[in-house]
Amino acid sequence: MSGPFGFNSTTDDVLDGADLSGKRILVTGVSAGLGVETARALAAHGAHVVGAARDLDKARGATEQVRAQAANGGGLELIELDLANLASVRACADALVKAGKPFDVVIDNAGVMATPFGHTADGFETQFGTNHLGHFVLVNRIAGLLRSGSRVVSLASSGHRFSDVNLDDPGFERTEYTPFGAYGRSKTANVLFAVEFDRRHKAAGIRATAVHPGGIQTELGRHMTPETIKALLDSMPAGENAFTWKTIPQGAATSVWAAVVAEADAVGGRYCEDCHVAEVVDSDNLARAGVRPYALDPANAAALWAKSEELVGERF
Repeated sequence: MSGPFGFNSTTDDVLDGADLSGKRILVTGVSAGLGVETARALAAHGAHVVGAARDLDKARGATEQVRAQAANGGGLELIELDLANLASVRACADALVKAGKPFDVVIDNAGVMATPFGHTADGFETQFGTNHLGHFVLVNRIAGLLRSGSRVVSLASSGHRFSDVNLDDPGFERTEYTPFGAYGRSKTANVLFAVEFDRRHKAAGIRATAVHPGGIQTELGRHMTPETIKALLDSMPAGENAFTWKTIPQGAATSVWAAVVAEADAVGGRYCEDCHVAEVVDSDNLARAGVRPYALDPANAAALWAKSEELVGERF
């Protein structure tokens, strides 16, 4: 495998020469976009991918290329998972635990973005409940299946800079709801989850990291109008930090890089983008690169963990 890698690197670039035979990897959200490409790249290099999706019929159609390109013993199996319904999350986790097959990597890829105000089946604000709490319960319930040397990759976003988490009002009962404000909270939560999970498990050789895939035009943006997209892009800086779209293979590259290529000690408890560890940027602008300090703050991560346990009614 060569390097260094960067903004334009694709999944095939970062996995060039990699042999993932014998690796077992769980990827959520394999019915479209980044999830499908992540699964394809991993299976093409020999990994056995367990793909989780809410709509299995859609996932079967979307992952035909994954099965077609699997090589060196790689393959794909599907399992049902609706992150917006904790009964489904627990059923998925229970099935995996019952099967008893260990994992080398878990990639928390699935999510929603900028949705209208709403609630999950359990009454949580849609984005926080789906993007954070669903994965929080899933990964913690299957943590016993993680081998020493394994990794958890939490897909966050530069959108974490829209907002820190609000643990006093996670459901927007007293604060004004905005689609991107809620998205920012959920993406900050994705980073903080990686920080605290890494702290709790690194002594056992299990690491966690968060990644920003970049801006990619996928189904994730289904709730955004062209006017909303234009206004968002107009708010971005110009010049060398100007926003640029990525292709899907470029967008999935940081996920697979952090999962199986990067040094564990380099990415554990960190936030990565463009196939490298991001710099901490304490700024109000929306420049493309960098991570806000509050998203990596250990005290903030511990507080979110405690609040999440309270909300889902489980201790991990």
